[in-house]
Amino acid sequence: MLKITQMDFFEKPESRVETGDWTFNGASTRELTHCYHDYPARMIPQVAGKILDLFGGDAKFLFDPYLGTGTSLVEGMVRGINVAGTDLNPLARLIAGAKTSTPDLRLIDKHIGKFGKFVFDYTPSPLAVPPTIQGVTRLEFWFKKSVVEKLYRLREFLQSIEDDSARLFFQVAFSETVRESSNTRNDEFKLYRYSAEKLAAFNPDVFRIMSQKLQRNRTGLGKYLAIIKNSKHAPVSNIYSFNTVTGIPQDCIPPAGVDIVVTSPPYGDSHTTVAYGQYSRLSAAWLELKEPDKIDRKLMGGFASKKFSCFTSKALNFAIEQIGAVDKKRALEVSAFYVDLYASIANVALTIKPKGYACYVVGNRKVKGVVLPTDVAVKDFFEGCGFEHVNTFTRVIPNKRMPLKNSPTNAPGVIDSTMTNEYIVIMRNA
Repeated sequence: MLKITQMDFFEKPESRVETGDWTFNGASTRELTHCYHDYPARMIPQVAGKILDLFGGDAKFLFDPYLGTGTSLVEGMVRGINVAGTDLNPLARLIAGAKTSTPDLRLIDKHIGKFGKFVFDYTPSPLAVPPTIQGVTRLEFWFKKSVVEKLYRLREFLQSIEDDSARLFFQVAFSETVRESSNTRNDEFKLYRYSAEKLAAFNPDVFRIMSQKLQRNRTGLGKYLAIIKNSKHAPVSNIYSFNTVTGIPQDCIPPAGVDIVVTSPPYGDSHTTVAYGQYSRLSAAWLELKEPDKIDRKLMGGFASKKFSCFTSKALNFAIEQIGAVDKKRALEVSAFYVDLYASIANVALTIKPKGYACYVVGNRKVKGVVLPTDVAVKDFFEGCGFEHVNTFTRVIPNKRMPLKNSPTNAPGVIDSTMTNEYIVIMRNA
């Protein structure tokens, strides 16, 4: 009897024609406004840039349906392409808005000078009334008292900046300052407080952190603006908050109006992969953005399915069946994510012009020891929408922040490997 394995559903390595190196080991990923703000699971600019150089030579309009902090948008703009993107996380939209904006550099320098004077003249003084930061119920659990006072004064300084683009520039630096001066472990994307021993020695210099962020970001902005100003076409950026799973407003992204999609969707639901809401919570609260905690429930796979779906991808169906044989609940959670991913792809496909491209950068994570073939599923989903598969490139991920091995069951001695590759799936509308 012929035994079927998961590998039977994957493309054979020789069928994937590579085009040069996609690893970019040692390359700086923090040039231009890409230097702004850390963020979970960012697509590196070199990948987005290479995709555009290979497939976006004639593109005039780029769309990113899972925007994050706007890596693909920046890469599109420096190539003179009009761009648009959407994300449910308000902090991500704020960062992407700052990275793609074109403020007057002289005005930025003027406010940086004012900030320097503010710091020089600052005299510690207890707040008359303890501040209430909506979205952070235990303020002094997450921040030391002296840090709260300085962050509060910094926020007052930001609120005094009248120009929207200048204030946005400062808000991004402030967001990172909030995170780095908080009592959270900054090597984690979820909210974990430092140990008592670590907190005893933790004494962040709030103003110095803010100053360093401003200077770094100002350097990146200057280089970015120099490219934009020398472009033959002044590119336009639009950032939205709609959910591509439920629909794409035609007044934002017209049907068949997109030349190329360059994006990296989440690897899975926020509950079991990256909790974007938790990562953003403290910064968003201080910036008085919409509370992001509930966003994790709105992202793809936020609500588990009650029954299994049959997908147009045999490889995906097989993987979910394998997980279900071990843990039905986890299999239903996985199924829910791909139900939403398929709905999103079906909507995105309608926005792409004939002969236009959809380029998805994905990772194949493991659940219960089973590799989820997201790259194959994305290909199959788009083929079901009338697209043809151009290529799937494999990228080895160097210097991963995620450990090479983890303990998926938390059982002592039980370890498994994590993702070490990304896949760049290139699809073209027929």
